[in-house]
Amino acid sequence: MTTHAIHVQGLEKSYKELRVLRGVDFGVAPGSVFALLGSNGAGKTTVVRILSTLLKPDGGTASVNGFDVAARPAEVRESISLTGQFAAVDGTLTGRENLVLVARLRRVAGPGQVADDLLARFQLTDAARRRVSTYSGGMRRRLDIAMSLIGNPPVVFLDEPTTGLDPQARVEVWNSIKELAGRGTTVLLTTQYLDEAEQLADRIAILHRGRIIADGTLDELKRLLPPAEVEYVEKQPSLEDVFLAIIGDDTGADAPAAAQTAEEKR
Repeated sequence: MTTHAIHVQGLEKSYKELRVLRGVDFGVAPGSVFALLGSNGAGKTTVVRILSTLLKPDGGTASVNGFDVAARPAEVRESISLTGQFAAVDGTLTGRENLVLVARLRRVAGPGQVADDLLARFQLTDAARRRVSTYSGGMRRRLDIAMSLIGNPPVVFLDEPTTGLDPQARVEVWNSIKELAGRGTTVLLTTQYLDEAEQLADRIAILHRGRIIADGTLDELKRLLPPAEVEYVEKQPSLEDVFLAIIGDDTGADAPAAAQTAEEKR
């Protein structure tokens, strides 16, 4: 029998006459990235709120890290960290001060060293002593994720972590999530972006109108479609490829040769 870090069976939730979840079932393997994909209003955030003990289900069962969310909510909360749709950081504090504050609140030994380690891990050391109000959207989100890892929770919920970010900031957050999963943390990611699920997830579940209508690896989901006819198509760069090539890795750096060449042709 497979042991799941997260296990959901027959989950139901309604708000008066509106049935948001209609019997949701899925399991997440330990140390994997599981993407819950769906449009706005599909019920993704409701699932996360139930799994993080912020909301009680009307029916069904759910467990996180082996603990039932209804019967043992305290143990569930000790096992998880939740990063919501908006970065929960204090803009009046520096990046390091935000991390030290959370480490002290969680009574973690050596809060200063913990903060420095996370700043290095998320490539924020150079901005450690700047106020967070001066951070870009991607930097704020990376700091938010770093704060959620204090105490080394085995399960992390990321609820639409790249909403509102520009393309470069999205890539920064994606790299942070990949690095997080590479260390063995179980990640449940909700998103409405197809490319995000494709880039990050080991398994993908599609939530539609309160039900899981498909669940599998990317290859398994692709096999649900009829075989494509093979034909030669010249690969063209995506708009994201063009955007990142032109601006380069550092926003303060000179434009790369591609942009210079384009200017010379004018």
